[in-house]
Amino acid sequence: MKSRSVVITDNATGKQVECPVYEGAYGAPVIDIKNLYKELGMFTFDLGYGSTASCRSAITYLDGEEGLLMHRGYPIEQLAEQSTFTEVAYLLINGELPNQQQHDEWNRALKMHGMTHEHLSRFYTGYRYDAHPMSVLAGVVAAVASYYHDETDIYNPADRILTARRVIGKMPSLISKIYRHQSGLPFVYPDNSRDYVENFMYMMFSWPTESYLANPVAVRALDLLFILHADHEQNASTSTVRLAGSAETNPFACVAAGVTTLWGKSHGGANEAVIKMLEEIGHPTNIQKFVDRAKDKNDNFRLMGFGHRVYKNYDPRAKIIRQACHDLLDEMHLNSELFDIAMELERIALEDPYFIERKLYPNVDFYSGLIYQALNIPTDMFTPMFALARSAGWIAQWMEMMADPDFRIGRPRQLYIGAKQRDYVPLAQRT
Repeated sequence: MKSRSVVITDNATGKQVECPVYEGAYGAPVIDIKNLYKELGMFTFDLGYGSTASCRSAITYLDGEEGLLMHRGYPIEQLAEQSTFTEVAYLLINGELPNQQQHDEWNRALKMHGMTHEHLSRFYTGYRYDAHPMSVLAGVVAAVASYYHDETDIYNPADRILTARRVIGKMPSLISKIYRHQSGLPFVYPDNSRDYVENFMYMMFSWPTESYLANPVAVRALDLLFILHADHEQNASTSTVRLAGSAETNPFACVAAGVTTLWGKSHGGANEAVIKMLEEIGHPTNIQKFVDRAKDKNDNFRLMGFGHRVYKNYDPRAKIIRQACHDLLDEMHLNSELFDIAMELERIALEDPYFIERKLYPNVDFYSGLIYQALNIPTDMFTPMFALARSAGWIAQWMEMMADPDFRIGRPRQLYIGAKQRDYVPLAQRT
């Protein structure tokens, strides 16, 4: 909604442009600068787009200063306490929570699309057994696009919702096969008598010779993690999905682009980095040495899993997952140096003035890594688990963009600082 306007003046020429200011339901107002180049011949310069709103969205809102995260207006605390991942996925996609009939139909649809084409199983054998799972996931998700290319009309709302069901339904099978391949285990087909998260754990950990019963505490902890990772506004991977989609790319290829971005240790790979840090510390007696290094301005070492680029307060997701993490460690009777180190680091971060003053609280990556570790999920599989959950947000954001009548292909500008025009010199004449 337009609330006012601002006038931007070029002091060198005196030319001016009036730019409307729009206000959303929450958050800072935004200045519409689309006429800036037309009127003044200028672009804005914003490294990393940290001060740029790249789209209009009604899906997720977060306030880093207040530690607030909402999906479609529902606080994450309420969803985490009362909802399930599949219900949250429905909310992200459809905009409202489902009634009982819609809920049942949605879950049946996800189960119906849980299988993958049998030919796709051969795709995994093209990778070394020790290939990084995110490399495999990026490839296999892009490969799924070949099965749903000509028949997918990205401008047809019915096709878009079908795509959402396929993406969310198939991710557990795609990811579990990566784990089974690198472990030398046979692939496991989905069991539609099981709920979404339990079915995923069944495909991951069951043995053909034995029945499988998942620990309810473990299922709840994993379901909770999926809820907390489902969407997080316009982060790097979500923006990548939108940018790829703006070129009218196949939606599975857009998700694959999101996977490759999520792989980065500054994004989805942070929980993997937490475990590596704990392993580097090695023993509780070494903790203080590493804490001192983190405080040393002349040492570039930093503790992973503390603080957040967006949240300047306690990450609301970390508050939620902290208790689930402790419950799971107690349920599994885990007593290892790794978890002892983690719990002592947590205590220090919550009590040490250095961390409190700088708001370096444990974040969701700190606890999610511990939960994955407790569930015997290999460290290099942590980020694929993140991708499974975030696929719901990615496809919801893609659907919203495709339904926007004003959407256009993304085309960021640049500040060119290279050589000025010069003439080509033949090789023989160069000195």
